[in-house]
Amino acid sequence: MSQDNIISFKNPASEVPDLLTEIARQGARDMLAKAIELEVQDFLGDFESLTTDDGRKRIVHNGYLPEREIQTGIGPHFRK
Repeated sequence: MSQDNIISFKNPASEVPDLLTEIARQGARDMLAKAIELEVQDFLGDFESLTTDDGRKRIVHNGYLPEREIQTGIGPHFRK
């Protein structure tokens, strides 16, 4: 007598209902990424005049990492 208590969940990323939904999702991702980048630039601008004792900027943007895959609740996404 064997009982299996494993439940398989559907992977929402593998089931795109239609092309319009995927376009809307990508647009939302792009808009969010742009808004975050603008927030970072605004923050850096607010503290641009702060320097260390040796004259370097105290608050800087360190750059970008290579693109990587991030697993979320709605499936994998690529982050630049």
